[in-house]
Amino acid sequence: MSQAELTAVPVSRAARRALWSLGILRSELATTFRRWRTLSLLGVLAAVPVLIGIAVRIETGDGARGGPGGGGGPAFLSQVTDNGLFLVFAALSATLPVFLPMAVGVIAGDSVAGEASGGTLRYLLVAPAGRTRLLLAKYTSVLVFCLVATLVVAASALAAGALLFPVGDVTTISGTRIGFGEGLVRAGLIAVVVAVSLTGFAALGLFVSTLTDSGIAAMAATVGVLITVQILDAMPQLDAVHPYLFPHYWLSFTDLLRDPVYGDEVARNLGLQALYAAVFGSAAWARFTTKDITV
Repeated sequence: MSQAELTAVPVSRAARRALWSLGILRSELATTFRRWRTLSLLGVLAAVPVLIGIAVRIETGDGARGGPGGGGGPAFLSQVTDNGLFLVFAALSATLPVFLPMAVGVIAGDSVAGEASGGTLRYLLVAPAGRTRLLLAKYTSVLVFCLVATLVVAASALAAGALLFPVGDVTTISGTRIGFGEGLVRAGLIAVVVAVSLTGFAALGLFVSTLTDSGIAAMAATVGVLITVQILDAMPQLDAVHPYLFPHYWLSFTDLLRDPVYGDEVARNLGLQALYAAVFGSAAWARFTTKDITV
């Protein structure tokens, strides 16, 4: 056998494994985004910025400045009437603490447990890709949902803001003005940072999903963890542990609207999410690769 023939065998096997992995990922993405539950969650997320914009428009119809309640509500709400682009930042501020992570918790919690309760997990494990690649594909599909969900909120807010309010140059938190084009770039960057902020919680939800064969129980437990941690993060008596809680730096994306950009807390947020993703991703792998699949 020639040298070319000797080297062709392992390359061919590696290519087949890669094709299996891509095939499983495509299947996971198709399954995730074709479900009515996923489409309903995205629809609700798209509606939130529109409702916020309409509420601000009605409240300020007499020419008053600021959002409902005399400037209360999410950050940036008082600037929306002057520049519709701020509706993107206000909508992300409003959805990130609750709506976005709850949607991610539903998708992540159902990722493994839902297949187990539906009786399809055993058939997925027959594929040559193996458990590790299957788990990676499921986590990747959850991360794609994080990005899509965040972009849906941002795009809906941008469209509603442009229709309901004037748009133009952006006044940063520092008081300086930047062009509308640069404001759009920063809005896109903020949307990506928000999506990445959910990766640690997504890994936690994936781990919870490997602990049970009930999709409903996994989703409820994941959302329950989210609510519990949010309560702990709001208690001043526990300020010593706040920096270690995954949602603590979620709203640090506001620092990207400073001039110059202040990135210290954004970096802490990304580092904390990476730590949670590594810890709970490893725990999910350890559980899933040794789990008995009985249904």
